[in-house]
Amino acid sequence: MSVLVFLTLIIMSKIALFPGSFDPFTKGHESIVNQSLRIFDEIIIGIGVNTEKKYLFDLDKRIQHIQEIFKSQNRVSVSSYNGLTIDYCETVSASHIIRGLRNNIDFEYEKSIAHVNNSMSKIQTILLLTNEELSSISSSIIREIHKNGGDISSFVTQAKILV
Repeated sequence: MSVLVFLTLIIMSKIALFPGSFDPFTKGHESIVNQSLRIFDEIIIGIGVNTEKKYLFDLDKRIQHIQEIFKSQNRVSVSSYNGLTIDYCETVSASHIIRGLRNNIDFEYEKSIAHVNNSMSKIQTILLLTNEELSSISSSIIREIHKNGGDISSFVTQAKILV
């Protein structure tokens, strides 16, 4: 492949960032990534780091967990970042942000953030519905189950990596 063809492919690639804390990365998140692969050439799962927030699962374990889930998918990568999501989009050449919706409360919240991001950067946000059977899964509920000794394996692929 010539350098010109290679550079053209890079320029034409549709890259999207799927940001979140992913504490933990649920089957609902996994579903959103799989849906996104039908739309985008590359998905970057960006784990936002907030030094003020106390996480249940260590950042390195979260990265390892997500990498294991998508180890056979070369169009998905995982990284962490600090700062504004729109700034990180620019760093990784992402033209879109992906967000998952479980319900109308998620929609109102994500819509507000999408409008602000777009006004600051012209980054477009794509809102995707979580599969109906996964719509009750939330990271906060899973954290509570885990903290209280419950089995999270029905909500989290490869849950054993996290524990």
